[in-house]
Amino acid sequence: MPTAIAVTSTDLVLPPTGPGTPQAAVLPPPESRPLDASLADMQQLLARYGHVVVVCPAAAPTAVEHRLRAVRALLESDRIALVRTDLPPLGAAVLVRQLRQLAGYDFSPGVLASAARLLAHYIYAGAVLGSVSRLDRVPVSLGSHLKGWLPGAHFAVLAGPTPQIVRLGSRSGSAAGSRSASGSRSASGSASRSGSASRSGSASGGEHLAGPEFATELLLARGQLQTDWPTTTLVPEWRIPGPVHEAPLPASSPGWWGTGKLVEFAAYLPDPAVLHQLVSSVRREACHWCGMELIGDRCGFCAAPLPPAAPPPPDPGSRALGPGPREGGHALGTGTRTARPALP
Repeated sequence: MPTAIAVTSTDLVLPPTGPGTPQAAVLPPPESRPLDASLADMQQLLARYGHVVVVCPAAAPTAVEHRLRAVRALLESDRIALVRTDLPPLGAAVLVRQLRQLAGYDFSPGVLASAARLLAHYIYAGAVLGSVSRLDRVPVSLGSHLKGWLPGAHFAVLAGPTPQIVRLGSRSGSAAGSRSASGSRSASGSASRSGSASRSGSASGGEHLAGPEFATELLLARGQLQTDWPTTTLVPEWRIPGPVHEAPLPASSPGWWGTGKLVEFAAYLPDPAVLHQLVSSVRREACHWCGMELIGDRCGFCAAPLPPAAPPPPDPGSRALGPGPREGGHALGTGTRTARPALP
């Protein structure tokens, strides 16, 4: 029986990539659903699937998280996992679809819930913005704020896995500013692409958004900003071979990015078999608190951290072998005095 993947809004539900991709259960917002109805909805999911993994963006209203925690507490169920993600709306939707794809395999509920943190590191989520003056979820330098007042200034922003901001020119799309965070590709890799990047309207002076070093597909969601920079510049820079897919802009995207003048994008691993291999390659542990299976350093169901590894046993070869010279009534081995026992 597959684990149910539930979400807190319809924005997090992308079309399936194939007939084997399970659907996601959409939990209505608290203002449109009384508490007893939310309890009944969750009870039905538990009865049908056994376990439920709920993906709730960290930027969701506080009332949404409170409702989820209240439902789990009232049901006294340890079969409900609340997965929070800091990804922007389009990237979070990609993460949900990947979890839906993995739910069709034989992963245990604990592995599936804790895999969300692993998969998020392989989603390159960003946007092209007309302004960064109200952007508060990605570090913005003072210089970027000041350059945002220049006429026609656009910014390419990467929210994860490493935050980064590059200013784009109004005409050619070339960068005139500096990054707000580290994480660029190596200098040799940038140099090898400098010729093609300048021809495609990329950032000048070696300024690039740090892209993935593995094969990805690109998903776009267009807002009010008119720009083709993601398709004309980002696709060749990140060497994305496949077609560019488009989706409606999530309703929460303007609030997340601080402006409606944007084009949001996310590069991701599209092949479910690759995702399966990625998750399967990670060592599995048993949660010391709830007993669920997990990968990584934290349980996806009870959020208990993985205990630190026990120190290795002392090397028997370092101990004294046989009687040796004595000093003060204690045997010494290889010239090293043994520790005296502590006095009571």
